[in-house]
Amino acid sequence: MHAFDVLGDPVRRRILELLADGERTSGALCAVIQGEFGISQPAVSQHLKVLRENGFATVRPEGTRRLYAVNSAPLRDVDVWLDRFRRFWTPHLDALATEVARGKRERRLRGSGAVPEPDQRRNS
Repeated sequence: MHAFDVLGDPVRRRILELLADGERTSGALCAVIQGEFGISQPAVSQHLKVLRENGFATVRPEGTRRLYAVNSAPLRDVDVWLDRFRRFWTPHLDALATEVARGKRERRLRGSGAVPEPDQRRNS
């Protein structure tokens, strides 16, 4: 299965989001996914199996529990593939960062009284 086929499913993406915060038991994952998506425990297990078999998740037994974790190697492969497309959004994100920084700077200067409020500039 191709990485984007695995990641194309919202349930599997959500499981990976949960695992990004650290290891979780299959029971904890099932509880969240069942609550959010309304699917059965066997269906959640199938999604975990797909993630495992395609290398996106690892599992280790701990007593009677099974602990799942993210395996980052396939995500690095996805990142490499996406790299050729970053040029489409990077300039927009850079421009947004500039505007955010400009707004913070203006608020800071206004707070110090160095720059008049916007409505005061129009009336001058």
